[in-house]
Amino acid sequence: MTKDTQVRKLMDEYQKHGNIERAALRSGMHRNTAAKYLKEGKLPSQMKTPRTWRTREDPFAADWPEIAQRLEDAPELEAKTLFEDLCRRYPSRYEPGQLRTLQRRLKQWRAQHGPAKTVFFAQEHRPGEAMQTDFTYAGSLGVTLAGEPFDHLLCHCVLPYSNWGFVTVSLSESLLALRRGIQAAVFELGRMPRWHQTDNSTAATHDLRTGKRGFNEEYAGLMRHLGMKPRTIQVGEKHQNGDVESLNRVLKRRLEQHLLLRGSRDFADRGAYESWLVEIQRQANRLRETRLVEEMAAMRELCVRRLAEHSELTVRVTPWSTIRVKAKTYSVPSRLIREVVKVRLFEDRLQVVYGGKVELETERVRGARTRRIDYRHIIWSLVKKPGAFARYRYREELFPTLTFRRAYDALVGSHAPLAADREYLRVLHLAASTLQVEVERVLEELLAADEVPVFERVRPLLDNGTKPQVPAVEPLSVDLGEYDTLLSAEVAS
Repeated sequence: MTKDTQVRKLMDEYQKHGNIERAALRSGMHRNTAAKYLKEGKLPSQMKTPRTWRTREDPFAADWPEIAQRLEDAPELEAKTLFEDLCRRYPSRYEPGQLRTLQRRLKQWRAQHGPAKTVFFAQEHRPGEAMQTDFTYAGSLGVTLAGEPFDHLLCHCVLPYSNWGFVTVSLSESLLALRRGIQAAVFELGRMPRWHQTDNSTAATHDLRTGKRGFNEEYAGLMRHLGMKPRTIQVGEKHQNGDVESLNRVLKRRLEQHLLLRGSRDFADRGAYESWLVEIQRQANRLRETRLVEEMAAMRELCVRRLAEHSELTVRVTPWSTIRVKAKTYSVPSRLIREVVKVRLFEDRLQVVYGGKVELETERVRGARTRRIDYRHIIWSLVKKPGAFARYRYREELFPTLTFRRAYDALVGSHAPLAADREYLRVLHLAASTLQVEVERVLEELLAADEVPVFERVRPLLDNGTKPQVPAVEPLSVDLGEYDTLLSAEVAS
């Protein structure tokens, strides 16, 4: 097929020397074809005429009036639904391959006779007016921390006028994650826009106490502290947050490219990953400095301190050596039973504070899990009351690894129930008193040898039958005459 560029080349060559054969050769076409275009004086695209005829008979011509009437009554009907109905009523009239033809007919009908569609109005953004924040899922990046898959979100803050952006890692769309992300962005900027815009996430716009839509008091307090006014998009209208939604895709595409350049998706820990993210985002922001200067000039200087990125709760430790935080149960050291403690709730962890000292720091329980029980907190009492183990509410939490569970099953198979519980608790007590990994190693050796892992067999193997040797130290002898010599030298000087 001859292209417009070839004909332009032909005409240029022909004007230079008037030789049609040479012009056709240099433009890559036959002489006769060149003669045709030179005679018409038009480009191929200008010589095309719209086709007004069908190349084959319309298979839906007989039933189209009925189809059109159905569409008039219910424009939401899809082509596949109508085609299945036609095939049901006229079994031998239509074939499966004709569905695509009906889809094209419906597309044309909707464009010519269908209901009006929603019009989207492009908006002009003003410098420094607003910041948009949204969470985007980043698990598709395949990032791992120390070899373990890291399923996470990114809290993405964007200035729509300049497209300046900043990201932080989050584990959920919580208020703490939102607070951390917004503060990281404004403190990176050093300035504050007038408005802060989010979607209708539960972190910002649902009052969980009343069930009514509106800004949570904690979120409203954050906005007051930073000097910004909160606003949201309408429910179900994601396009109103279109800038940050669009830049979410741009961000993840950029991160994917930089991960390919890096040659590895594994990071030592979350801190190393976040540092890498910040550097990538700063590189991207350097390309937006021209419009960012306008934004910075229109925004107010940041003149407030940074709020703590955790919330505080006051709870009492139960007689079971547990606390209840956000509908989740955590065990704490038993010495805190019946004491009132403060809980610092971060997005990814919590701290238990008593008397101004952090007594416990542990990861937060997420998802369907409802508790985190550390056997080290309760084993000292449980080993004295082995009868409580059989019906202990959190018994499954007392198997720290699969090896410990297999060891318990082996004990149950060779001992009476109470005796098996007693033996297992003594082994668990040994793990709390020494090193869990060493006890687990011994259990694996015994199970591999088809031996029952009773305490009397585990303990000797843990010590290897030897005790650490204490090095001999010579007694220290002090010659006090050296002090006399030192004093005599000072007096002589």
